[in-house]
Amino acid sequence: MTAAAKRIKLVIEKHEDGYVAYPLGLKGVVVAHGDSYEKALAEVRSAVRFHLETFGSEVLDEASEAEEVFIAETEVPGELAR
Repeated sequence: MTAAAKRIKLVIEKHEDGYVAYPLGLKGVVVAHGDSYEKALAEVRSAVRFHLETFGSEVLDEASEAEEVFIAETEVPGELAR
C-alpha cells in the first residue's frame, strides 16, 4: 500500500449459491459475486477500483467510515419471522 492509498473495509457473505461482497464507506452501490471467497474478493476489489476511477474520490464517505465491523445474531419468535 502506498502512502496515498486508502483502506476500505469489505464485507464478504457466504450464501448457499456462492459469495457476495460489498465495501463499507463508499457512496453508491458496489456489489460483487463469486463462486468462492477469493473470486468474490477479487471481483469486489475490481468493482471498487472501477467505481473510484469512474466517479472520483468524492464517493469515499469519510463521515461513515467504520472503525471495526461486527456480525451478531439474535433470535426472533417464530410467529414474527413469518
